[in-house]
Amino acid sequence: MRAICRSFLHMLKFIRHDMMLFAALTAPVLAGMAIKFIVPFIEKSLIQFTGMNAVISPYYGLFDIFFASISPAMFCYISAMVMLEEHDDHIDRYLFITGLGKNGYIISRIVIPALFAFVTTAVLLPIFRLTDLSAAQIIFLSLTGTLQGIIIALLIAALSSNKLEGMAVTKLSSLIIFGAAAPYFISSPFCFCFSFLPSFWMGKSIYDNSLIYMVPSLFVGGIQIIILQRKIMKSLI
Repeated sequence: MRAICRSFLHMLKFIRHDMMLFAALTAPVLAGMAIKFIVPFIEKSLIQFTGMNAVISPYYGLFDIFFASISPAMFCYISAMVMLEEHDDHIDRYLFITGLGKNGYIISRIVIPALFAFVTTAVLLPIFRLTDLSAAQIIFLSLTGTLQGIIIALLIAALSSNKLEGMAVTKLSSLIIFGAAAPYFISSPFCFCFSFLPSFWMGKSIYDNSLIYMVPSLFVGGIQIIILQRKIMKSLI
């Protein structure tokens, strides 16, 4: 455990000297402020302009889902970039033969940042939410968002050979978040074409106001993480 903590602290020092990665840490707060204050302002302006009773407000739940995905995506993106940098410099191979080991490396680079992302989301979501989410819904969104963040990080690390490729893969892998929009814009049963995405079940849960969809969300996310974790062990290690 001591080796894992030291490895995680080493990653934090690396991030501190990379301004791009360090700036990414502020993204959740900035995005939260934009959602909390700018979106309702736009809604009010659109209502006055169109004369409608509601324009964006029916989709406020979707904004909450997107925010719940931002912190995990950013935190895990940072971790993946560090992993790619260490892989380019062959640092990871030296770490594997120490007391840290392969599993300890994955824990320090993926699991611990994901835990921080979960806590951050659970704390910030009640502050920046646009809908009346229950405590159970906040935990569900935070947990599923974290699973998505882990999936994104593993995709970046497994499919990229350097940081430049990693940034390109990040843009593509981040699209999995938009599966949450399917229940809002695609009628059933066609929306279930996106059921392989954890974000789809997040959207379904908030749209139908039912926590029963937490089960398939966790199942789908867990299966994908297991598959990607095995792939990354072969590709990076």
